[in-house]
Amino acid sequence: MPFTRFVEIGRVAMVSYGPEHGKLVVISDVVDQNRAVIDRPDEIRRVMPFKRLILTDFKCEMTRLAKKKELSAALEESGAFEKFAKSAWGQKLAKRKAKANLSDFERYQAMKKKQTRSKEISKVAESMQ
Repeated sequence: MPFTRFVEIGRVAMVSYGPEHGKLVVISDVVDQNRAVIDRPDEIRRVMPFKRLILTDFKCEMTRLAKKKELSAALEESGAFEKFAKSAWGQKLAKRKAKANLSDFERYQAMKKKQTRSKEISKVAESMQ
């Protein structure tokens, strides 16, 4: 299986470190072999090293250093952020975030639900033997 996640203009990437950790951004331009200009419709364009970016499978068709309006239109047309949210990776991150935001009582309810499910699975497994 060949490598498909290349650094290119319009490639959607996720920030893996820093205050923007977990946010999706779009590569607008490549500065050199270590850095890229990243952009997002609601944020300021800036330079970020590749070490802090995780490339995704999604890409939007846009020109180099596109204006915010063009970037928004390209993202809307490709639906890259929505596709990422529907992917297994995006769903896993959403579940992780939801679990981190649970209250004490919700964690207790989840624990009890898990215990009940485990007991039922044990009963079925014992009856099969």
